[in-house]
Amino acid sequence: MTRLSVNINKVALIRNARGGNLPDLVKVAQDCESFGAQGITIHPRPDERHIRYSDVPALKAIVKTELNIEGNPTEDFMELVLRNRPHQCTLVPDSPDALTSDQGWDTVGQKAFLTDIISTLRGAGIRVSVFVDPVEHLVEGAKAVGADCIEFYTGHFARLFPDDPRLAVEPHARCARLANGIGLEINAGHDLNLDNLRYYKTQVEGLKEVSIGHALISDALYFGLQNTIRMYLNCLI
Repeated sequence: MTRLSVNINKVALIRNARGGNLPDLVKVAQDCESFGAQGITIHPRPDERHIRYSDVPALKAIVKTELNIEGNPTEDFMELVLRNRPHQCTLVPDSPDALTSDQGWDTVGQKAFLTDIISTLRGAGIRVSVFVDPVEHLVEGAKAVGADCIEFYTGHFARLFPDDPRLAVEPHARCARLANGIGLEINAGHDLNLDNLRYYKTQVEGLKEVSIGHALISDALYFGLQNTIRMYLNCLI
């Protein structure tokens, strides 16, 4: 079964809107795990508009499954990750003013930079995933820089899916075969939802983990968090 990691950024965004501790991020993370999620993902950004750097130690202390910290490996981000040592760090090349992540790494053009960052993280015992678009030479580049995993950016897939599911998933399925062949684990994330997740899972061989936040938290407004997590897990069987 593919693992479900729940991204709780949007929960933190709601909390920050009022300045207090409602909803309680730690309690939500614990509940997600108790409802069946196999991981918790957070993506702290420099402006701390949702996850705050101060949230990380508290989450590290209570997450019993897998804590995945995503982000652009700036000096501050690397200090945060190395100080808290999550199970997994997903490197994402988003600019400080990005509304959301919208592309993967140029693993070839930024080979030296990524090799150094990944070596540091793996030296601290942290599994490293690299956010990539489903393009063969970029997948091969992720292997060359020393990544343990890749995370396919699935935004383009989600946009194409309603009109042509086969066309939408084809590069992901093709690059998954390549990744499996060269020893990279496969994660995926961005705009995966209850409409497209099951199809993606069936077409992408060896899919180990999906990280889902915005759609899942939005669905939870209608179905409740426990029911929503179960619905997503059912798509991954």
